[in-house]
Amino acid sequence: MKHGVRALGVAESFRAEYSTLAGAVVRADRVVDGFAFDTCTVGGTDATETVVSLVERLDRDDVRYVLLAGVAPAWFNLFDLPAIRERVERPVCSVSFEESAGLEPALREAFEGESLDERLAVYRRQPERHPVSVDGETVYVRAAGLDEEAAAEVVRAFTPEGGRPEPLRVARLAARAADERFGRDGE
Repeated sequence: MKHGVRALGVAESFRAEYSTLAGAVVRADRVVDGFAFDTCTVGGTDATETVVSLVERLDRDDVRYVLLAGVAPAWFNLFDLPAIRERVERPVCSVSFEESAGLEPALREAFEGESLDERLAVYRRQPERHPVSVDGETVYVRAAGLDEEAAAEVVRAFTPEGGRPEPLRVARLAARAADERFGRDGE
């Protein structure tokens, strides 16, 4: 992959009722060249809309991929990868860092009725997770708009060392810093 190819990494930091989502534009050669911030509701259903808002606010046609840290930020406020892919018109990959049997049992334990049904519908629409070996570590990738092999190539290209893609590492640091500075009871 060429060094100038860009990805938007989206990661969160949360406290109380809101989660800070940071979007970090990072080139494959590790150059950071843009940030955007927004919030979504902890336990809500607005995370997908928040990612779309970040992409639209950045207004960067040069961003080729969107990388998300997992699929369930902010206490099961699920990202809908196919919906994000359709709305932002570029491939979307979700990267998680732990093996899991899936979220359905946890969703059933935490929610009921319409709240559960809505989350299960979003969760069941998600692409299948595939393990990807990166620098001797295993990450788990879901992709909308890319096949399994192409998604693995994107994740590896944006992971210069360790197992965390650079756009997600930078976005996580930015989200934590923003949450630390601005996330305290609306200060």
